[in-house]
Amino acid sequence: MTPSTFDNLAGSSPSQADVVFVYGTLKRGASNHAWLAGSRWLGEACLPGLVLHDLGPFPMAVLGAGTVLGELYAVDAAGLARLDQLEGYPRLYDRQLLPLADGSRAWVYLGRPRQVRHAPVLASGHWQPQTP
Repeated sequence: MTPSTFDNLAGSSPSQADVVFVYGTLKRGASNHAWLAGSRWLGEACLPGLVLHDLGPFPMAVLGAGTVLGELYAVDAAGLARLDQLEGYPRLYDRQLLPLADGSRAWVYLGRPRQVRHAPVLASGHWQPQTP
């Protein structure tokens, strides 16, 4: 997403600190998407430098030689605090401001390598919710 993409959105442009990259259960159509209520969808994006692991009901990304596909949302401070609660930050997930493939930056919730050591890698970098 380029700065001009932000300029074309209705309302004021979000600061980079307000942009969150989601790759799992927070995506549209997934079980935790409601936690993003009131947030603005900014589009799809790629985040290089991560490897995505399949933990069954949810994925976990860790730093590594791969690319993860996800969605971007503009969130306010209260929305970011809600996401921190959901993701168990900083105990379960870490939240880092990382560069996207287009050079812009977004917050992303990352796991630790020890948490995924037995979980399969999703080589595509793309996670889909399991259907019952």
